[in-house]
Amino acid sequence: MARVTFLDLTAGELSVYTIDAGGSLPEEADIVRVPVSRSGGFAQEQLQGLPEEARTGRTYLSLPLEMLDFRIIEMPFSDSRKILELLPYELDGLILGGMENAVFDARVLGPSNKEEGKYRVLAAYVVKDLLRNLMAGLKASGIDPAAVISIELAAALNSTSGDDIADRLIAPGRLTSEERLAAAARETENPAIDLRRGEFAYTADADRTRKSLRLTAVLAAVLLLLFLADTTMIAVAVTKENRRIREEMRRVYSGLYPNEKKVIDETYQLKAHLKELKEKADTLTGISPLQYLLDLSVISGAGSALTEISLEKELVVLKGECGSLSDVQKIKGELERFLSNVNISDTRPSSQGKTLFTITAKGRRS
Repeated sequence: MARVTFLDLTAGELSVYTIDAGGSLPEEADIVRVPVSRSGGFAQEQLQGLPEEARTGRTYLSLPLEMLDFRIIEMPFSDSRKILELLPYELDGLILGGMENAVFDARVLGPSNKEEGKYRVLAAYVVKDLLRNLMAGLKASGIDPAAVISIELAAALNSTSGDDIADRLIAPGRLTSEERLAAAARETENPAIDLRRGEFAYTADADRTRKSLRLTAVLAAVLLLLFLADTTMIAVAVTKENRRIREEMRRVYSGLYPNEKKVIDETYQLKAHLKELKEKADTLTGISPLQYLLDLSVISGAGSALTEISLEKELVVLKGECGSLSDVQKIKGELERFLSNVNISDTRPSSQGKTLFTITAKGRRS
């Protein structure tokens, strides 16, 4: 049980005391008594002097029996929610001014003795104007009771059976201070009635929850904005870095291939060049140009000269000029010493009276 403050209203006086979390009851000296006028007004200067806990902690307001009215009716069920929904229609014709002018609550007394399957229900209600004046007087001093109960009603219900409750409510006995305090302690656990309903419903807890949720939502929104801002900054930085890398790639590519004027996609075009170089590398693998030149340098023949040498992995093409066709045949014979499949693919006379020739072979002999 949490520490609570009780506002115990009786005829002409409001007693204010605190019940500790352990359930210990206050001493007489710890009870503050505030005068109440006939109209239900409180002495505001004395309410202002109450401990701060009465305004910040959980508070209960107890009404005396003379402020309440009662009806005992029979209902075909014992479900509290259904009873509260149906009571306005059951009591409307029994209350002066109708249920629109009253605030009510109900307590199931037990099964009816008259008819099986029915339950006796005690309906307690208070005039709205009276409760409104009381609540306004307390609110003016910053006090907002979490529940409006009745210690005297709770004591009557606790000391009598359901059949005798009507007599006890008509002629209630006077409670001693000890009995009032004991009844107040019990009410913190399970109030017999609570008249803070409808327009008088207690909303402080819900308001605090809404404020907490609102603050949580604001903090979540701030965190989301910070996250989005951080993500945006990262995205901007990445975009700038990508642009810088792309510019550097284009600069390097232009240095490698200065004759290419139309550069659309450096990566794709560089891959194409690499593929081309790889294909060329495959055709040249295993070729020793120096060895070929050494072999070709010993070819004899006065006036013979090689003007073009093309070397590939499985193809050698030699172009040149010599004095006559017999010289071409001689060159072919010398080439067959170290080349395979040597053929004279073309011969023709030149304007200088020499013979131009083209000789092909399939690479070095193995």
